[in-house]
Amino acid sequence: MASMQIKKLRKDFGALNVLRDISIDIEDGEFVALVGPSGCGKSTLLRMIAGLETISGGTISIGGKVVNDLQPKARDIAMVFQSYALYPHLTVAENMGFSLRLSRAPKAEIDRRVRIAAATLGLEHLLERRPSALSGGQRQRVAMGRAIVRNPQVFLFDEPLSNLDAKLRVKMRAEIKALHQQMKTTTIYVTHDQIEAMSMADKIVVLNGGHVEQVGAPLELYDHPANRFVAGFIGSPSMNQITGTCPHERPGLFVSDSGATYPLHEEQARLCAGRRIVLGVRPEHLALAQHGIRARVKVVEPTGSESLVTARLGDDDIVCVLRDRLVGCEGSEITLAADPDQLYLFDEASGKALSRAAMALEAQR
Repeated sequence: MASMQIKKLRKDFGALNVLRDISIDIEDGEFVALVGPSGCGKSTLLRMIAGLETISGGTISIGGKVVNDLQPKARDIAMVFQSYALYPHLTVAENMGFSLRLSRAPKAEIDRRVRIAAATLGLEHLLERRPSALSGGQRQRVAMGRAIVRNPQVFLFDEPLSNLDAKLRVKMRAEIKALHQQMKTTTIYVTHDQIEAMSMADKIVVLNGGHVEQVGAPLELYDHPANRFVAGFIGSPSMNQITGTCPHERPGLFVSDSGATYPLHEEQARLCAGRRIVLGVRPEHLALAQHGIRARVKVVEPTGSESLVTARLGDDDIVCVLRDRLVGCEGSEITLAADPDQLYLFDEASGKALSRAAMALEAQR
């Protein structure tokens, strides 16, 4: 196991700048998820850590040692890819032990490590099968086992669950998290699925357009997003974001561009008085109420335990997650309310969060 430091990392493809001044500190044994939309640079960053992409600037250190110029095999890392990349003509045991065979490890040592990894992943009864006789989840376990037998300092995962069905993804998510808790190996996990990142990681790095938007624990990013991008990316369904003003002549109120009003508490009103802002409210923080804002139901998506409701509020669509069953309510009016303490305020021009804590943090930077 080892800590990792990434300092002012940059990647250029000719005149195209893909990653800009990426700096991340990863503690020994930490599980870090890199998330962001397609094209944000997360897989490129992982490949640079692995040594599969050249570095245009900055440094990567593993265990206190700069590895910029080291070959992938000399970095003491193991990588699990989106495609399982298993040799079809080899058995499970032979696939898992292949890298040890290449390094000319003794056969007895290869067998011992393979059996330990197989026991950890529940593959003991599959060691003599070939990949064609395995399910998708079993193949992914074999790919993980191939990484485990190397006993690396760092595990790298590049969207390993993308090819699995929804039910199996949930199961494998829990298995990977349990595996990390057992082995406590430093892990960097790339995914576009923020639910995977939230449920598995100790720390999340949100990337967008080649730079870091925010780094923090999952609930820290959920509760205190630094800007509109993070607020919209972390959380499912996404945070509702409504543009409007806090006019001086109507103190304590946010007025949306479509005329809807939302009450603010004293500190919020003080921070945004007289300025253009974006009000954010998470779907799960909206509830049916006697008094509040009137909205017309467009779509109801019942899931059993909850109803996912899309409603029209002036010119805006808002989404709410309600415990009530509203089957067949399309076209009807409902009254929604949210606690002012559960509202988020962002500056329209910069997108940055407006709160005492957020503004103090920005001033420190």
